[in-house]
Amino acid sequence: MAVKFLGQFLLESGLIDSAQLLEALEVQRASNPLLGELAQARGWLTASQAARINERQRAEDKRFGDIAEEMGLLDAGQLGQLLDEQKSRRKLFGEILVERAMLTRDQLEAALRAHQADREDAVRSLEVGLSSHPLGDVANATIGTCSKLFPRLLKSQCQFSALVGEGEPMPACDALAHVEIASARPLTLAVGCDRETMTKITCGFLGITPAECDEALAQDALGELVNVVMGYVVRDVLPEDMAYRPSPPDFSADATTLVNAGRPALALVLTSQLGSLLVIVRG
Repeated sequence: MAVKFLGQFLLESGLIDSAQLLEALEVQRASNPLLGELAQARGWLTASQAARINERQRAEDKRFGDIAEEMGLLDAGQLGQLLDEQKSRRKLFGEILVERAMLTRDQLEAALRAHQADREDAVRSLEVGLSSHPLGDVANATIGTCSKLFPRLLKSQCQFSALVGEGEPMPACDALAHVEIASARPLTLAVGCDRETMTKITCGFLGITPAECDEALAQDALGELVNVVMGYVVRDVLPEDMAYRPSPPDFSADATTLVNAGRPALALVLTSQLGSLLVIVRG
């Protein structure tokens, strides 16, 4: 069982069509602006100041507002106003569908129950799959890191979708970047996706348009994403006093090679609004 975002679940269930999905997502996005966008609209931050805060978020596990306050760019009163405005404007995806007569209230409530049941089944399968696996802590740290970092860095939600079972074929990837950590507990982390998703990641990372993104730049962005995620995972799973040495991102190995390299490995799929990602962790 794979976890899907509510919009994708409704689309695949035939309750909405792709045009309605895109329309509702755009309305939801507009109703939930980032703090940096709200601060810029009020003249409290410049675009370059917001970008500096975002850059620090790549290396620090802190909220945008906390970093802005530490840097002396926003005070507590301003942050409170921004958070209140953000909360008051936020709309739930399902409510948007009902407001725009894309679904009835009864249809939405029935779909929410079915979606929640699918989610619970997938979470149970994840818990069972990771409970006794030697890389369970690494996989959980990776999932948690992506769920926190994607909204900050890429303006997209990201969540666990499914485990790739032993012997199952690996999802196809146009690019797969992996980083290795040499330490008393060696680790490998790989992230792969199709070309369209890689382009969207690059545009979110660098704030550019698809027309400005070539293949070399897209690979650099995917490699940097793996670097950033690995940095958080290492902090979460390795002892503070353990020395380690990271390698630069490598695109030379395919998913099957990494999983079957003779060390414990786990492959899982994450889903995001940018596209699906194959994630491989190896001991």
